[in-house]
Amino acid sequence: MKGIALAGSVIVDKISVITAYPSLGELAPVKSLSKASGGLVPNCGCGIKKICPEIDVYAIGKVGNDDDGKYVKEGLEKYGVDTSGIKFDDNLTTSFTTVISVEAGGRTFFTYNGANAEFGINDIDFDANKYKMLHLGYFLLLEKIDGGEGLAILKKAVECGIKTSIDLVSENADRYKLVIPCLEYVDNLIINEVEAGKITGIEPTVKNLEKIAKTLKEMGVRERVIIHAPECGVCYSNNGFTLLPSFDLPKGFIAGSTGAGDAYCSGALTGIFYDKADLEILEIATACATASLTKQDAISGLNDIKANKELCKNFKRRVLDI
Repeated sequence: MKGIALAGSVIVDKISVITAYPSLGELAPVKSLSKASGGLVPNCGCGIKKICPEIDVYAIGKVGNDDDGKYVKEGLEKYGVDTSGIKFDDNLTTSFTTVISVEAGGRTFFTYNGANAEFGINDIDFDANKYKMLHLGYFLLLEKIDGGEGLAILKKAVECGIKTSIDLVSENADRYKLVIPCLEYVDNLIINEVEAGKITGIEPTVKNLEKIAKTLKEMGVRERVIIHAPECGVCYSNNGFTLLPSFDLPKGFIAGSTGAGDAYCSGALTGIFYDKADLEILEIATACATASLTKQDAISGLNDIKANKELCKNFKRRVLDI
């Protein structure tokens, strides 16, 4: 059976925990050090394998020929992800983010784009015999992708008969217009409400989500628009509009929300892969995002579809005022 290719952002998060953030010129001792793979490719690649191990998942990205690049590759392989599409470059450094986490709460991020900045169409093998779907992300974080190669990648994938999907990163800027020309080559758009509002220029309230999703479909999206927000998830396709409220979770349930968006995307892609109805796609995605909240990272809280749904079976859904 053909599988899912995840292409784009590959990052190593290097986390330092401190007791208090120093003022300029001051010193703060580091209490602990850790690192983890991040970015679209590791988060969704490993996420899909945890949700549905039988799906063949292919990682496509660029890293440096360094310890961090090897670390990412080994982490993907541990979950059964095919890493033959990860390119090592002797002249580049693996992209990383230095995370400074204060014990009492709050974090700052310092990112180095490294090899991600050079990832582009020449790094992808468009193998329609292996790939049923190609998911490309994150737009607005990858220089060549934002500079026009994202459009070229999606167009070529469509020409090869590969279903396409994309997601973005949220930023406070006007660069969202870069995504608009790509939409006619996107089968499935999976983004959050802030990003959806930025692309369409419509205020991203729950009441406006149907209008926003319909507008994005009219802007060119080929099959379905999926938007996830804290209150709900929505889908607009040729079958119409579907809304599914999020769960009203008990106090203390959430251990971390860093990977919830990627977990939601992983669940949605899994549902799309199996040609599920729009409502079931949202149900799978919501259960996966909810399960991810039980851990601080994007992957550890995920289990297979049945277990994720079982975790949520006693939770009530939010009542929305729409």
